[in-house]
Amino acid sequence: MTTTTINQGQKSDIKIKKGSTYEHIFSYTDAAGVAINITGYTARMQIRVSIDDAAYVYQALSGGDISLGGVTGETVLSIPAATTAAWTFDSGVYDLELISPTGKVINLVGVSRVKVGPEVTR
Repeated sequence: MTTTTINQGQKSDIKIKKGSTYEHIFSYTDAAGVAINITGYTARMQIRVSIDDAAYVYQALSGGDISLGGVTGETVLSIPAATTAAWTFDSGVYDLELISPTGKVINLVGVSRVKVGPEVTR
């Protein structure tokens, strides 16, 4: 599992191996490194082959492939192996947003790259 400590809007490129479960923890902190409480928040993430594509190739939502850690400021992304095995693209872009209980959208991870590595053992 990869862990990234991140300030709002920061980029975080990721590499995902097809056919494997991908897990990543994004720890949301302020400039001093103190965890930001995200209790009551929801989250969403999309991967598109190109930023201009109308359709996404993958979407994660809180309560599904995303879970939130509340006072720890952690956003945990867990993409199942069956999902990554079915992907037919080798690179794309994503971002990750948090939505506060009042509806404020926070760009936690700015537009970043996704690289998808091949699977040999199937």
